[in-house]
Amino acid sequence: MRIALVQQPATADRDANRKRGLDALTEAARRGAHLVCFAELAFDPFYPQSPATPAELERAEPIPGPTTEMFQERAAELGVVVILNLFERDGERTYDSSPVIDADGALLGTTRMTHITEYACFHEQGYYTPGDRGAPVYETACGRVGVAICYDRHYPEYMRALALRGAQLVVVPQAGAEDEWPAGLFEAEMRVAAFQNGYFTALCNRVGPEPRLTFAGQSFVCDPAGRVTARAGQGTEEILVCDLDLDEVARSHAQKLFLRDRRPELYGPWLT
Repeated sequence: MRIALVQQPATADRDANRKRGLDALTEAARRGAHLVCFAELAFDPFYPQSPATPAELERAEPIPGPTTEMFQERAAELGVVVILNLFERDGERTYDSSPVIDADGALLGTTRMTHITEYACFHEQGYYTPGDRGAPVYETACGRVGVAICYDRHYPEYMRALALRGAQLVVVPQAGAEDEWPAGLFEAEMRVAAFQNGYFTALCNRVGPEPRLTFAGQSFVCDPAGRVTARAGQGTEEILVCDLDLDEVARSHAQKLFLRDRRPELYGPWLT
């Protein structure tokens, strides 16, 4: 499988952002990508830099809706799987959500961010309802794919749940700022998750300056042995393309040993 991570900035002009995304999708397909992923809130400013206001909450959109319909049509034309991340409205509630579109344009489902944080410049609890759809894994045209939206990647329980549901690849749409955490910590976290769970991880980050944060870029891919196999630049707008050998999943230590030797009958009291 060849994947592409679209590392691009976003302005306040959603239409322009979506056009840039569609152009990137077309270019990624031209470069042979079978699956294309976009960063967190790829087609909007990162609203949680500031506390929520009614005007910003009104920007949330339905799924399916205008953005998903555009990308479903293009996905079908190009024959590629697409993973988006949008500010979703469902009735009175709003979510941080990743629709998963198959290579024929079908909307397979939508993952909603489960864990919602709140701290300076990440005022997310005013924007997002905690997700109510668990940790689904999607049978796509190019493999079994799970999504861990930004903050969810910090929860080993969530990352393990995706492994237990058979994920071969876990995509992480992220909004990670420069100097947000000690150097290398995000990368180490994704390497360990890949190694412990026996799947590929692919973190796709925003990039560029916004009013209160500068997003770092530096998207990357890890294999099931925990090795970084591709990395995008810091502060660069680019499409990171990487080839994955999904046969490595079955050969991984996690699939051959760690998952086999689990003792779930003993874990319940520790996890409640």
